[in-house]
Amino acid sequence: MTQTRTQASEHGPAMALGRATYRSRPHDIHNLYVSLKQWRIFHAVIDCGGFAEAAKSLHLSQSTISYTVSKLQDQLGTPLLRIEGRKANLTPEGRALLDRSRHVLKEAIELENFAKNLGQGLGGEVRLVVDHNFPPHLLVRALSEFSRIGRVASHVKLSEVDTLHAEDVLRDLSVDLAISERVPLGFLGEPLIEVEHLPVAHPEHPLLKLGRDVTAMDLAQHVQIGVGQTGERERPMSSSKPMRRWAMSSLDTVVEAVTERLGYAWLPEHRIRRWLDDGSLVRLPLGDSRPHKTILYLIHGRPWASTAAAGRLADVLRGIAGDSSTQSQTKYDNIMTR
Repeated sequence: MTQTRTQASEHGPAMALGRATYRSRPHDIHNLYVSLKQWRIFHAVIDCGGFAEAAKSLHLSQSTISYTVSKLQDQLGTPLLRIEGRKANLTPEGRALLDRSRHVLKEAIELENFAKNLGQGLGGEVRLVVDHNFPPHLLVRALSEFSRIGRVASHVKLSEVDTLHAEDVLRDLSVDLAISERVPLGFLGEPLIEVEHLPVAHPEHPLLKLGRDVTAMDLAQHVQIGVGQTGERERPMSSSKPMRRWAMSSLDTVVEAVTERLGYAWLPEHRIRRWLDDGSLVRLPLGDSRPHKTILYLIHGRPWASTAAAGRLADVLRGIAGDSSTQSQTKYDNIMTR
């Protein structure tokens, strides 16, 4: 008994580790008899509605289909199908194995696609930094389209930041793409989209009680609220008198402050549409009929090490933004011609 314990103390941990590793490594399992091809044929019989239909779909003979399914059942040691007349119905065991094996086939297909995309340079992670002014619905559309193209080979790590912070983030050499109002020195940027900003306030704000167009001097009498360093969007007018500016940490906080009558703000139209529609916010009458827009740029964070996946995502963003700009211009032209 003592000798047994001594041997276990000398060799037991290593042997135990070896046994644990053996159980956890798929290649250590020697008795794998069923191939992915067999599962695929079995699925085809079920999905196509029979042996003849599966043979036609897979461009194989019906005898090959029948033989493969028969061999599959023999190897598994359980019946998968019950033949009733000319129709093959799943047994309870067949149903359970069908559902489980669908995941196996799906993973195998995705693994092959992953390998192919890696060979084309489409693998890995794409880091994208987005200014909070970029329309969220366009961002979601772009990511959705990119996911269909890249499939599982590439995944996106997204960060949404305010305008000023976007410049700081770009100094991180791991950022592939950024959408920002400013292009920092030393970076390559291209105009991507114009975002309309509106001067808005609570309907009970004193600026909306003047009964006339609001002037620069009127604005100077009241607090302007914004994200980061506010006052950046006094677009159409200026004043020699310093304005009172409150800086908030997020756009949501700015909207909350404006709806609580703490001041007015220049806000992206697409982010405040629902407050405009329900009357919680009202556009200030500045006497300028044309909208005031901010240009957002698509910036390549590290063009010297750009990946195919980052390039593909950039193409998708260009296409989505281009479609949106065309639609916005058409909408504006229609309004102006009424």
